[in-house]
Amino acid sequence: MTSIEFNSELKNTQDKLFGFALKLTKDYQDAQDLFQDAVTRGFRYSNGFETGTNFRAWMSTIIRNTFINKCRSAKRKRTVSEPIENLAYALEGQNPLVNQGEMNMRIQELYQSLDQLNDIYRIPFMMHFQGYEYKDIAEELNIPIGTIKSRLHTARQQLKDIILAKNRLPETVVDVIR
Repeated sequence: MTSIEFNSELKNTQDKLFGFALKLTKDYQDAQDLFQDAVTRGFRYSNGFETGTNFRAWMSTIIRNTFINKCRSAKRKRTVSEPIENLAYALEGQNPLVNQGEMNMRIQELYQSLDQLNDIYRIPFMMHFQGYEYKDIAEELNIPIGTIKSRLHTARQQLKDIILAKNRLPETVVDVIR
């Protein structure tokens, strides 16, 4: 693959690829760093890309592997971006007229719940959430489609249990996960 072909393919898929990096890191700055590292790695090894195959899947694999390597090197050091007091305040009242700020806080709570999932469940779940089909996820992770379906089911169940155990999100938000 030439550098021109690489740039053309990247230009066509960069929004979805960056979105995938953002879903993995849950932080804009970290996603930018991850995306840049993955693009650099992809460009360096672009001769390993088979023309005619799925560029987005290939780059997503590089992003995922780069993310896993960064997590291992950082020994999974994670920080909470929102103080717990803010989450408790936003989720106190269950007003039927939910404002955008409250919904954003609930979404943040959902992402924090996702952090509690094991990577073997969280990564396929996030890829599926990004719009990847079962077969694409299976190809990228090199595991059978049946295993992907099973892991997605388990991820949904564990996520539902985590959220309901916290008793912070209403059933309507939990229904989105199903």
